[in-house]
Amino acid sequence: MRKFSLVEFSVNHPKLIVLLAIILTLAFATQFPKMKTDTNPKNMLPKTSDVRVWNDEVEKTFGLYEDMIVLGIVNEKGILNKETLGKIQKITGEILKLKGVAARDVASFTTIDNVTVEGETLRVAPLMTEVPKTNKELESMWKTLFENPLFINRIISKDGKTTAIYVPLEKGANGKEVADKIREIVRKIVRKEKGDEKYFVAGDPVARDTFGAEMFKLMGIFSPIAGMIMFIAIYLMFRNLSLAVSMMMVAMISIIWSMGLLIGLGFPIHIMSSMSPVFLMAIATDSIHIFNEFYFRYGERKDKRVAILETMQAVGRPVRYTALATAAGFAVLMFMHIIPVKVFGGLVAFGTIVLRLLSFSFIPAILTFISEEKIERASAREDIGLSRTTRFLRNLGSFGAHKPKATVFVGLVLFIFAVIGTTKIVVNNNMVEWFKKNSEVRTADRVMNRALGGTSLAYVVAISNKDDFIKTPEAMRYIEGLQRHLEKLPVVGKTTSIADYVKRINRVLHADDPKYDVVPETREMIGQYIFLFSMSAKPSDLDNVVDYPFRRANIWVQLKTWDAQAMRDVIKAVDEYKKAHPIPLEFKPAGIAYFNLVWNDAVLWDMLRGFIIAMIVVFVILAFNFRSIKWAIVGYIPLLFTILLIYGVVGFIGKDFELPISVLSCLSLGMAVDFAIHFISRFKQRLAEMEGKESITDALLWTAARPGKGIMRNAVLFAAAFSVMMFAPLTPYITVGAFIVSMMMLSAIMTIIYLPALITLMQGWLFKGGLK
Repeated sequence: MRKFSLVEFSVNHPKLIVLLAIILTLAFATQFPKMKTDTNPKNMLPKTSDVRVWNDEVEKTFGLYEDMIVLGIVNEKGILNKETLGKIQKITGEILKLKGVAARDVASFTTIDNVTVEGETLRVAPLMTEVPKTNKELESMWKTLFENPLFINRIISKDGKTTAIYVPLEKGANGKEVADKIREIVRKIVRKEKGDEKYFVAGDPVARDTFGAEMFKLMGIFSPIAGMIMFIAIYLMFRNLSLAVSMMMVAMISIIWSMGLLIGLGFPIHIMSSMSPVFLMAIATDSIHIFNEFYFRYGERKDKRVAILETMQAVGRPVRYTALATAAGFAVLMFMHIIPVKVFGGLVAFGTIVLRLLSFSFIPAILTFISEEKIERASAREDIGLSRTTRFLRNLGSFGAHKPKATVFVGLVLFIFAVIGTTKIVVNNNMVEWFKKNSEVRTADRVMNRALGGTSLAYVVAISNKDDFIKTPEAMRYIEGLQRHLEKLPVVGKTTSIADYVKRINRVLHADDPKYDVVPETREMIGQYIFLFSMSAKPSDLDNVVDYPFRRANIWVQLKTWDAQAMRDVIKAVDEYKKAHPIPLEFKPAGIAYFNLVWNDAVLWDMLRGFIIAMIVVFVILAFNFRSIKWAIVGYIPLLFTILLIYGVVGFIGKDFELPISVLSCLSLGMAVDFAIHFISRFKQRLAEMEGKESITDALLWTAARPGKGIMRNAVLFAAAFSVMMFAPLTPYITVGAFIVSMMMLSAIMTIIYLPALITLMQGWLFKGGLK
């Protein structure tokens, strides 16, 4: 019984294949209306992860909000004037009305609690109930602000030129939508009352949700543009409109199937999966090897059907194994801890399998529809002796084949350079820096961090195993000492704790005498002060810094950067202080800044683990494809060299290793190995076909010129698809675009130069016992 051939079936029933592809594509497309996005960094890790469970517990214990927007107001002439304070009052009033805002806990001049004394009674009331009308009232407000450490660097800058309105968000509120409404409030007030003020909206939810909106927009813009660039490039390569259309159809089918499956399974679109259409479009370019060989074959056979079947026979094995290597490179990501990376890996692995299925069915079917007259014209330009491209590639391969020692020596020098560069790499995921330097989000963050305590918030939780221990003078003084120690760090702008409230109450109850700005001497006095404060203050004032068995205290730490290293410095400083000053208290970090550190480290270890797994998997695929460990080693060297060289450059230029770059360490192995598989498979195939009539050097030069043309075309198309991302407004997209463009072009060149050099140098070992 004759073995079933998908290629032959597709050539014999092309209309059926095309119809089935259209029906399945429409079925997957029906899922697109259900699409939703998710850019919340918390969802990078599973809900059951230790950091998420702990952060949720801290938020519940201290009544904290997950998200906070900061509206900065800057007046170089000073904030404390009637006009500016009037605008602050109006803006705050409008913000309190916004849906999604936790109005009860908005902190502004008009809402923040100020602790004073009336007679002998403790009074807690908003700092500014009405706008000061006289210079005396303004002077009084100035005195109140700058004599209260709780306000300085939080709600007023030391120079008096900047203030902030802190806007906590209800759970589920969209940060970008609230931020846009705040900006609209500001615009309306500024239109009516012009002045010298400048306004800046900052905070993690602003960066996160703005990034999500931009990400969704870019996904819709860049995929069509990348497709258009690829379409033009394919047409210029082959001068055949039908061929260009067919390749684009293959890419679009795989994108629709993959995205439809993702959405249908209920997964949201994350930063990585938003890039998948461009990845799939670029991976589809591997089909260029089929078209490249087809036109050569047609020129030799002058029979379309025979050319299609012989083409698939010649390139079928390398195409299958390059698909397997690419899919494996992406599938490795499914073993990572970062959820968006796992989803992205599965998504693109599925899309790659779809692309290869279409390579053996849809593409052969489509080729049957192209007129032989058009094929004849295109194949005439593919003459291996006449084409300028093939002559260039032959010369490139000749350099490696004829000067193998010099080629390898240059490679060793570059290898040493690359190794040194990789030691300078720093892993850092700072979402604010995912925007361009002069973007609104990044500018606002920079201005606020320079003037006030900082927009990145961390917590250090003090934990005792005894009730009321936090109320002891020992615990209070210890917490105060730890705060002063942390504030010595350049990255820490301000700290706040229960000790600050107790000291403030002690001072105001002693006629505002500065010498009483200290922790009281007895537990009873501290307990009495806290009780008095709780009777008048907003519940959140105390809830945010202490629990009610008084076993736990929460130190707020405002950081001046979102870099993961800042939180690492805080943890180190806490450990150092605890070691130097032992006390029966445990200190644990928490908050969004701590989460960023944890998932930043998860990215690092995922990258290392994924890279090692990918190296093993790719090597096994190479060995299995070539049926030889020796040939697998030879094919492995150029791709590892390429990746190491690019990472070395990343280290030398000081570019932080972000999530997208770290993911590419696995993907690059899967994609770059394609060229080695095509080159070595076709080289060995050529030697077998010529049966000793051609030397190893001549076979290498033929491979560099003919299959090498497909390799170079593949690299150019792949790079063209990703080049569009280099013009994005978001730096991860720019990074991915630059990385892939560099990697594909360098990998193609290294394959054509270094494989001939290595095979020439190692031919005695490789061909020992004959061709295998």
